[in-house]
Amino acid sequence: MPAPPVQQMRPNAYRLPTNRSLTKFILLGLITFGIYDIVIMTTTAEALNTIASPRDGKKTMNYCLMYFLIGWLTLGIGWLVWFHNFSDRIGEEQRRRGMVPTVTASTFWLWEVLGSLIVVGPFIYHYKMLHAMNDLCASYNAYGI
Repeated sequence: MPAPPVQQMRPNAYRLPTNRSLTKFILLGLITFGIYDIVIMTTTAEALNTIASPRDGKKTMNYCLMYFLIGWLTLGIGWLVWFHNFSDRIGEEQRRRGMVPTVTASTFWLWEVLGSLIVVGPFIYHYKMLHAMNDLCASYNAYGI
């Protein structure tokens, strides 16, 4: 009896952006007084929801809501929890897609939080996070869900 045909994933009609970079994140963030950073983080969280929600059933909170309301009401704890969950979800999706996880919750705590003591840590975290999302979006664009 012949083996059943393997169903291959089809690429999606809607393509997610794969052009995030640390240089643009820093320079345009400075020029726009942080507005560009908020927009990029919002679209990155939405892209992660598009990629991962059909598989894990979770939804990352909107970054603007967290940034402007929850973070301030919780005296910064909301930001830490959001980035912890966001980073962990990126790592889980990288594992599901057969990639080596480059961003996890520990990446956030070690580079973003503890790395801020050596000043360059947050830049390294954002570099890793933006490139991990570029890789996930490229995989989503090529293979679909």
